Parts: sequence; structure tokens; C-alpha cells
Amino acid sequence: MTNDRIDAIVFDLDGTLIDSAPDLRAALNVFLVTQGRSEIDLATVHRMIGDGSTVFVRQAMEMTGDPADETELPAMVRAYLDIYEANVAVLTEPYDGVLDTLAAIKKAGYRTGVCTNKPQAAALGVLDALGLAPHIDAVGGGDHYPERKPHPGHLLGLLNDLGVDPGRTIMVGDNEHDAAAAEGAGAEFVLMSYGYARKPLDQIPAAARLDRFTDLPDVIARLDRSPSS
Repeated sequence: MTNDRIDAIVFDLDGTLIDSAPDLRAALNVFLVTQGRSEIDLATVHRMIGDGSTVFVRQAMEMTGDPADETELPAMVRAYLDIYEANVAVLTEPYDGVLDTLAAIKKAGYRTGVCTNKPQAAALGVLDALGLAPHIDAVGGGDHYPERKPHPGHLLGLLNDLGVDPGRTIMVGDNEHDAAAAEGAGAEFVLMSYGYARKPLDQIPAAARLDRFTDLPDVIARLDRSPSS
């Protein structure tokens, strides 16, 4: 990895760096029980991840009974987050090879960031708890900027904080929101196949699609050497 054309690697969090679905489900189900609702299974939670906490709670209420009153939804989201933020790393684990690969990317001189629709406090908490925080230069949660993914403004806000040009950036993610944010911002996109995508993977445009996080340095090196489009 030589930093010829690429200066920064930005990662999605849930479904890209970490398998957080078990803790998200556990917190959600504790919340749902307080609302007199039934629990939701893990496979369903997988399909709900990626749009931020408000959409997550709204969908859960719709799936288990009457929709939430929109005037009461902010308090419901806060109640859910209070449960989740106290338990962000009970069942959550980094995917295989993530810690060592992040360390290698940082050692190679790239700036690193996390662009996630997870709220900032929860994102910072889980990165710290899992030992990933030392390898990340900046974090942009879903409540940290005026827009959130798929809006490119989310990624652009993070890149502004990093001091990096979007055209010299690779976004690494697992779903269509990550791809859309990267495309809109003018960054390259690498798709991880193991995450929480809602669309078929062959319908998500990407410069590369990977099954293993440990293969990422080779792709970064290839894109770093390729001519700028």
C-alpha cells in the first residue's frame, strides 16, 4: 500500500467492522417487552439494520402491533438507546481479521474513519469496547451531521473532518446506503458480502466485492495504484 491515489479509508460499522445484530436484537426486545410487544427474531433484525435508530424502533413497533405515535417516538427511541448503549459489546464482535487489518491500514499511512447511521455515542462506545478505536481517526454517527447515509453529505462531513478529498477516498460498507453515499460523494466503494444488505449484492455497484475483511489491503493497494477516473 503506497498512498499514490488514495489517502483515506472510511468504514461503515454494523455489518462491516462488527457483527452487532445480537446486541441490537437483545436491546430491542427488552424495549419491546416494556411496551407489551412480542420479541423479534435475529433474522428479522438483520433486515432492519442500516437506517438508524428511529427507523429501527418505528419498524419494530409496526411489526409487533399498532404503529408508534410519531409524537411519542423520540421518547421510545431514547428508551431503546438507553438499553442498547449500556450493552453495546455484550454479544457484539468484530468480524474475523478486522483488528489486525485496521492496524495494517493505519500503519501504511492511511487516514481512517467510520461513517455509520448508528448514533454517535453508541458508535464511540462499541469501537472503544472492542478495541477498534485506536485505529480510527474520526467517527461520524447518524446524529453527528445534518444528513445521514445514503445522503452523501454524511460521508462528506466526515471527510471534511478528516481533511481528505472524496476523490482520494475508499468507502468500505455492506449495503446499498454505503454505496449510494460513496457514489454521491465521489469516493470509491468496496462492498463486503457478509453484512446486512437488503438488496441483492449484484445490484449494489462497487469497485470490488469481498467475502473476507482480510482481503481488503490487496484491494486498497490495487485501487491506490490505478489511474484516477
